[in-house]
Amino acid sequence: MDKHIIAIGGGGFGRNPNHRKIEQYILDQTGKEKPNVVFIPTASAEDKGYIVNFYSCFSKLNCEPSHITFFQRTPRLDGIINKADVIYVGGGNTKSMLAVWREWKLDKLLLKAYNKGTILCGVSAGAICWFEQGITDSWASNLNTMDCLGFIPEMACPHYQEEKDRRPDVHTMLKNGKSGPGWAIDGGAAVHFKNGDYFKSIQFYSDSFVHYVSCKNGEVTENKKEMTILS
Repeated sequence: MDKHIIAIGGGGFGRNPNHRKIEQYILDQTGKEKPNVVFIPTASAEDKGYIVNFYSCFSKLNCEPSHITFFQRTPRLDGIINKADVIYVGGGNTKSMLAVWREWKLDKLLLKAYNKGTILCGVSAGAICWFEQGITDSWASNLNTMDCLGFIPEMACPHYQEEKDRRPDVHTMLKNGKSGPGWAIDGGAAVHFKNGDYFKSIQFYSDSFVHYVSCKNGEVTENKKEMTILS
């Protein structure tokens, strides 16, 4: 089975449950007629409106949607994760989310799911969590880098050009060695990895892009990727 990670820089059903382009793309990768989709909204502290938007979106697509909670009575996780064809992680506070996951050993279940071919995806916190390093606003004061799950051994930053401080802050982090090279993803764009390797970049809002960013001798390079535009 191929292993898939689809990291979304921002947007999608959280902002508009009627705009379902990237969600349909994700479902298409399963090759199944009616895949099981599990939403994990931990990073938003399981915001009720966010969960409503998830069902508003995915109930109109050909799939079986469900979600996992940790702040109410938590279900048996292994059974749910084992049956999932798609695991979609929502946005919010990456640091707090990963701390909860590790306490419940969800990180180990997600690695098993990834290795058996379950599509792993998500937006913002749910995008960067799969990488070795993420650039996050989990701290109120400023952007920081943090260690994430490491399924993809590079850096990832969401909201790259839609938030005014992101791009200059990322460049500073690259120059001072706080950040390694990696993927800078706009809202309305996503980057798809297959079997741990870069596969394609996807645009589902106009003028949204994916850049591979790196730094050599104090000079930052942005390599804008060719985009697959979802109609």
